[in-house]
Amino acid sequence: MPAVGTGARDRRLSLPRWYDAVGTLRQLTFSRWDPCARFVDGAFWWAVRTPDGPATLCLRREEDGLIATGYGPGAGWVVERADAVAGLRDDVTGFAEVAGAHPVVAELARTYRGLRLPATGRVFARLLRAVCEQKVTGKEAYRAYAAIVRRFGEPAPGPVRLRVPPAPEVLAATPYWAFHPLGLEQRRADTLCRAAACADRLERCADAGEATARLTAIPGIGPWTAAEVVRTAYGDPDAVSVGDYHIPNTVAWALAGEPRGDDARMLALLEPFRGHRGRVCVLLETAGVSAPRFGPRMPLRSFASY
Repeated sequence: MPAVGTGARDRRLSLPRWYDAVGTLRQLTFSRWDPCARFVDGAFWWAVRTPDGPATLCLRREEDGLIATGYGPGAGWVVERADAVAGLRDDVTGFAEVAGAHPVVAELARTYRGLRLPATGRVFARLLRAVCEQKVTGKEAYRAYAAIVRRFGEPAPGPVRLRVPPAPEVLAATPYWAFHPLGLEQRRADTLCRAAACADRLERCADAGEATARLTAIPGIGPWTAAEVVRTAYGDPDAVSVGDYHIPNTVAWALAGEPRGDDARMLALLEPFRGHRGRVCVLLETAGVSAPRFGPRMPLRSFASY
């Protein structure tokens, strides 16, 4: 693995014939202004805290390949795992067959055949975002997440201005009220601190099943949060976000023409795709499928004024 300047390492990744780099890597961003991950001039940049220290990974398309460059103390770690981060370890074997169980899913599988599921190998960074997303609007979640990263994170190595997610031990030692002006009320702040205190055990999980069990044993973390985490950290194609505000309606509308559905109905409709149920949900989201809206949207709130 040749050096590419001080603190940087390089690797070339071969790509399958159908590969959607933008669609795949966009799954690792929390809006276009994500302080930890974004696209800059066609390249994807991702800042992460690795077992070897902070690192930034750059993934840049070059002809029929992907150039992975790592920066910082954890450069070797991110470059070695770059193929997983890029979704190139995602096993789509058998999905085309089960996708044929429904014409909508079959069409999505064909249209987005280049989409892959990333597997970052890092649990807590995704858990931080998932806790911020619990039972609030997307804007509220992003504001809290970005504020926490900017307040407790650190500048990422490399030429692009990003921030490395906060160290778990820093968040674990922070009192709940310090998160209040950042947009996190006590319930989510306590959940985040509890998770941060056992982050080391979470990172050592062997697979998505073990991680789900350990995550859901933490008070304040349920099936929705665990699924959101393992789908990204482990690339689990079967992780379904049970308890989501929108996904049951989306699945019911797309697969049965029903404008509303609960978790039980969603799981029943997804059963023919077991093993790839989470992948189906990702495809529906990527395609912009949504159920008809009835009633007002959830209001934005400011916890700092409470």
